[in-house]
Amino acid sequence: MRGVVVAGTASGVGKTVTTLAVCRALEREGYEVQPAKAGPDFIDPSHHAAVVGKPSRSLDPWLEGDDGMRRTYARGEGDICVVEGMMGLYDGDTSTARVAALLDLPVVLVADARAGMQSVAATAYGFRAYADRMGIDADVAGVIASRAHGGRHAEGIRDALPEELPYLGRIPPSGDLEIPERHLGLHLGDEAPLSDEALDAAADGIRADALAEVAREPGWDTEEFEVGVRAEAAQATDSDGPTVAVARDEAFCFVYPSTLDRLESLGAVSYVSPVGGDDLPDCDGVYLPGGYPERFAAELASSPTLSALADRAADGLPVFGECGGLMALAESLTTTDGDTHEMAGILPADVTMRERYQALDHVELRATDGTLTADAGETLRGHEFHYSSADPATDARFAFDVERGTGIDGREGLTEYRTLGTYAHVHPESGAFDRFVSRLTD
Repeated sequence: MRGVVVAGTASGVGKTVTTLAVCRALEREGYEVQPAKAGPDFIDPSHHAAVVGKPSRSLDPWLEGDDGMRRTYARGEGDICVVEGMMGLYDGDTSTARVAALLDLPVVLVADARAGMQSVAATAYGFRAYADRMGIDADVAGVIASRAHGGRHAEGIRDALPEELPYLGRIPPSGDLEIPERHLGLHLGDEAPLSDEALDAAADGIRADALAEVAREPGWDTEEFEVGVRAEAAQATDSDGPTVAVARDEAFCFVYPSTLDRLESLGAVSYVSPVGGDDLPDCDGVYLPGGYPERFAAELASSPTLSALADRAADGLPVFGECGGLMALAESLTTTDGDTHEMAGILPADVTMRERYQALDHVELRATDGTLTADAGETLRGHEFHYSSADPATDARFAFDVERGTGIDGREGLTEYRTLGTYAHVHPESGAFDRFVSRLTD
């Protein structure tokens, strides 16, 4: 599958809208598009999925390792994979430039053109040259001008670009192309989708065929990874392993598609909506992903799912909660309005929402004892981004030491019975979900 990385000169230049416009433009030309996102984000991929109609793959070498990230890329299906970058092209220790280099994909640079023409070309040229200075094999192979008017403005940018940096189109300045924000980032794709009219207008400015020519097949052996992915998919069709109940609704919406793929290959998956008032199905274990439990705290407080979880957890049912899942498994959740709601009461901690984020980083955890997702002494890599703080009981037990990141006062993995709650999100390439499923039959 050919691919291209849509990267920005900085955060806030319009990468998400540009990515969506590129996807729409390519689809209109008859290409089957596979969306993807560099980094650990859950929100931008929800916008990709809303527009393209298929899950967007998360590509992060810290979470997945280099080969794991390539396996995730190989899971995609289509003619062209469009990867949205994170922050500016070279920002961060797991930068978009590094992702593009590891995947051997060309970069299309999104430059904010609100107040420039020739200077936009100079900026793009500098970004192309800076790869050598950084020692990263990042191939900046084209430019899209964000918030650029047509006519003389667009022509000035196009004419100023050198031959090796083709002009691949523009995104017009329009209030209809703004996506609302809340804490943790943009609204989700199914909450605040761009109108078809606005997206079509943006796609009109993309030179889809020229962009498709820039996209290329990776130089590494994709077939080697695709064979493993196909074998896993075949296993999912006839697996008779344990059943995992997975919470999926507006409160528990941050889950990597690869996680669901992996769980389905290892056993059976039964989806449950705590917000919708579902009963807990028959299962051998439960996974509560992250999301926005604070937005639905009242519904969760009265949910039969949480009350059943409390009973089943006390009887030894393995339960794994990440971030929002940790919050739902706690004693209580207090919103920024000061309203306190009882949660499942399994983990000995009270959680309070804050006005400012409490942690944002890639993390590394070392298991102090064997737990649901790691053996004693093993390390797990993950990501944390949350606006809540947890106040654990003085006798609370933790499964991990934090070697990088914040966790809960320098520790991580609240544990009680066979329940584990972490602020960290992990990817299945870490092996955490394989270990979790293996524990269900212990």
